[in-house]
Parts: sequence; structure tokens; C-alpha cells
Amino acid sequence: MKTGIAGIVALVVLLAAIVVGYSSIFTVSQTEQVLLVRLGEPVRVITEPGLNFKAPFVDTVISIDKRILDLENPSQEVIASDQKRLVVDAFARYRIKNALRFYQSIGTVQAANMQLTTLLNASLRRVLGEVTFIQVVRDEREALMGRIREQLDKEADGYGISVVDVRIRRADLPEQNSQAVYQRMQTERQREAAEFRAQGGQKAQEIRSKADREATVIIAEANSTAEQVRGEGDGERNRLFAEAYGKDADFFAFYRSMTAYENGLKSSDTRFLLRPDSDFFKFFGNASGKPPEAAAQAKP
Repeated sequence: MKTGIAGIVALVVLLAAIVVGYSSIFTVSQTEQVLLVRLGEPVRVITEPGLNFKAPFVDTVISIDKRILDLENPSQEVIASDQKRLVVDAFARYRIKNALRFYQSIGTVQAANMQLTTLLNASLRRVLGEVTFIQVVRDEREALMGRIREQLDKEADGYGISVVDVRIRRADLPEQNSQAVYQRMQTERQREAAEFRAQGGQKAQEIRSKADREATVIIAEANSTAEQVRGEGDGERNRLFAEAYGKDADFFAFYRSMTAYENGLKSSDTRFLLRPDSDFFKFFGNASGKPPEAAAQAKP
């Protein structure tokens, strides 16, 4: 009887020891840091991964992520120093560097995201409100993101948070303003294109006029040269004719008559109203071209 009671007691003690031992042990992973709280009061912070011990049933283990966390900020409308409205889409990356301060000031990642979103929007308006639209979009974008990160990190330090990076994903005019700018740019490009076309047309007309003028001059010079050569040829021909006439008048007369026959008797319906004994037909009756009486006297 006593042995049975002792066994039960021993079993109860063993179970109690197991429960106490299990509740005294906890592990910390590589991606988290642990805050140990005893009766509502922080005891210690554990940042190294591994197996750890706590007071059973008294200490509470609160796990806090120690990785870099994302903060997606909705698009905000900001007014630049030149009074131009900008739609800014930004995001941030942060890390919880002080788990105790984070737990005492905010407590959860969701609450931290809400608080950092408010601080980020305020920093965006403060920094971008001091510069112009061109500086935000083109000239000083990298430097402005650095300034925003520094301000946000300084304000988030009180919550045990370190801001790793802030980036402006997009900074542009509102849709209606963008359409007006695009329309103005399109009108300006069309005006420039029309101006270029007008200048090109004027240049083409100048080139065409110059080419026509040069062609007219070349044709005139060519005609002048042709007339000069033709005149020289005619003169040479007349000289040869005169020289031939001086050497043999009868042959020259015969050649001239043959040329006249060739030119006058080309068409099949050629008609002449002439006397048969005219000088034009003098070679038809006599190959020498002399009258019959003269030809008979010329024979031996």
C-alpha cells in the first residue's frame, strides 16, 4: 500500500518536474531577439540565438523581429517650393535596434509601421517643400532621399528603431497636370517640327532655284558653243565649196544639182512646174549638163 502511494507521488513529482523544466526553457532563433518580462517588468534582452532559461510561470518571452523590415508608404501629394504639386511614392527600410525601448514605446510592428508612416510623410513634406520640382525629379533626388532618411532615423531613434534606407520610387505631377504638361510639350514639338519643315522647304527652294539657274547657264553656254561650232563648220564648208568651185566649176555645178535633185525628189508625189529645158533638168538630157548643140560641138 505504501509502495503504491510512493510510486504515485514520485510520478506526480516527475510530471511536475517535466512541466517546470519545459516552462523554464525557450529558444531564440537567428531572425529574432527576445525580451524577457517578469510580472510586467523587463528583465533582460537576448539577441544571440540559442537555448535559454527563464523563471517558470513568472517570466514572459516576447519575440521581436531583428531583420530589416519594409515600410510601404501610400502615395502622398506634396507641394514643392515653386508651388508645384507632386505625387510622391516612397518606401523605407528599418530595423529594431533596441528591443526594450521598442517594447516600452510602441510594442508591435504594426504600431511601428503606423507611427513611421506618419513620420515619413511629415519628413517628405518638410524636405521636399524646401526645393523645386526640378530638384526633386532630376537634380538632387539622391541627396534629398538622404536628408529624409536622416530626419526619419533621428525621430525613430526614440522608439528603438534604426532607419536603414528611404527611397522615392516615383515623384511626378498629378494626372491632370501631367496631361497639361504633355499637351504643352506636344504643341511645342509640333511647332518645332513645322519650323524645321518650313526651313527645309525654304532650303530646298533655294537649292532648286540655284540648280535651275545653273542649268539655264549651262544650256545657254552649250547653245552658244554649239552655234559657234556650227558657224565654224558652216564657214569651213563654204570655204571647201569655194575651194572646190575654184578648182573645177563644172564638177561643183554637177554636185550642186545632184544635191538639189536629192532634196527635191524625195517624196513620191513630187511635182514641179518647170520648163523641160530649164537649168534644173540640164543633167537629165546630157550627163555633161551642156545644151545639145554645145555637146555636139564639143565632140571630136
